[in-house]
Amino acid sequence: MGIKSKLAKLFSWYEVRRFLKNYEQPVQTQESVFRNLLTEGKKTIFGNNHNFENIKSHAAFIQHVPIRDYEQLKPYINQIIDGKDDVLWPGKPKYFAKTSGTTSGVKYIPITDVSINEQVKAARMALQFYIQKTKNTDWVEGKMIFLQGSPELDKKGSIDAGRLSGIVYHEVPKYLLSNRLPSYETNIIEDWETKLTAIVKETLPQNMTLVSGIAPWMIMYFEQLLKATSKQNLKEIWPQLKLYVHGGVNFKPYEKIFSQLIGEGVDYIETYPASEGFIAFQDDYREEGLLLNINGGIFYEFVPIEEIFHDFPTRLTLKDVQLGIQYAIILTTNAGLWAYNIGDTIKFISLNPYKIVVTGRIKHFISAFGEHVIVEEVENAITHLCQNSGVEVVDFTVAPKIQVDNELPYHEWFIEFKNKPDNLQKWALELDRLMQHKNIYYKDLVDGGILQPLKVSIIKENGFRNYMETIGKLGGQNKIPRLGNDRKMADGLQPFIVNNQ
Repeated sequence: MGIKSKLAKLFSWYEVRRFLKNYEQPVQTQESVFRNLLTEGKKTIFGNNHNFENIKSHAAFIQHVPIRDYEQLKPYINQIIDGKDDVLWPGKPKYFAKTSGTTSGVKYIPITDVSINEQVKAARMALQFYIQKTKNTDWVEGKMIFLQGSPELDKKGSIDAGRLSGIVYHEVPKYLLSNRLPSYETNIIEDWETKLTAIVKETLPQNMTLVSGIAPWMIMYFEQLLKATSKQNLKEIWPQLKLYVHGGVNFKPYEKIFSQLIGEGVDYIETYPASEGFIAFQDDYREEGLLLNINGGIFYEFVPIEEIFHDFPTRLTLKDVQLGIQYAIILTTNAGLWAYNIGDTIKFISLNPYKIVVTGRIKHFISAFGEHVIVEEVENAITHLCQNSGVEVVDFTVAPKIQVDNELPYHEWFIEFKNKPDNLQKWALELDRLMQHKNIYYKDLVDGGILQPLKVSIIKENGFRNYMETIGKLGGQNKIPRLGNDRKMADGLQPFIVNNQ
């Protein structure tokens, strides 16, 4: 056992004990976070505009601070860009995280010194919990790859700006610098295909023990590695590989493919980082659910999903949430986001401790006929069917087909298969049966003759990757939306369809 391994074991014991103290009184921990945020907020333009001096309770906070999305926060962001201090948080942000917006183009999410420190701390805690569960620290001596966006930052006003993963590159603790791959020179390559080739060349001869990245892009990386070596799986290339850390998309549809590509003897940890804050992570790699990061500079509110577009929705705190309810998650953070709607939906699967699963996006749904199909339902249905049919799916998305000549409308599933079902029509009918079971409104529409059962359009090999390239979003931090309530993406996928049912 090397010196890093010995120190990691000791350090993790200390860190996990300290972190879990927050969970001895979780509601009080969140109340303390709330008070501390308000104290800092009083020093800002936003706080002055929203009467922070008189906010003494959550009820008063609701009265004075409405829920906002990016468009509603943008006037304050513009003041920061124009050079003003103390706008949303005392001083100026350290970074802007650039994310893709729908109506506003690129969004610039502020990241402060204290908030980026909490991001790094939460990522570290996920690994500390893993060490405590397994007592395995040998992997800290090896090389680790974080498949990420370019670390090359530009300026927005006077502030460094880039993708969150690129920003995090500059915040990696010094003790991990010698372990980290790929190199800066490789990471700044703009063209994804060229970058991927360089990453394979750089990592192949190394003793890789940890790999991390968004699932669909990691699949491309793994396939390139296996093609370059003619090996069956990654464990044959890197026998010491111990851990895969993932987040950003639901991993269940990819589990079988990853098992084949990686091989046996590798553990998986899920995390929930966002530009707005590091929200949760898997504290036990053997169990479902992400432990909510309740003392990471974020105060959480939860809005029942059916109320999120109401003028005055119910805003619950941690003490009021219930198991199994779909909530929109609202963040108030030490980066200066106040009652900010990040657009994600979650549900609690445990209240002691508080554990969540991410169920989708507020704007990613299909309700063209009143069915309100959500991401969790389609992902669960296809995952269940794949597990029971031996079929493997690389990626998929779903859109409504409203205007159809001489037949009923339907939901169209665009699926790229790794191995196709023997009988596609029978497989699609079973998928439709599962969807009806999961969504009673969808079932009523099919039973009532408003919709016909879903249809599958097969996407050719690498079709989703090629589509993402056509829209300028080929790369490790971009994700395929699971659902669209319109045909924008569906129309873009037409050149990549190889057969229609």
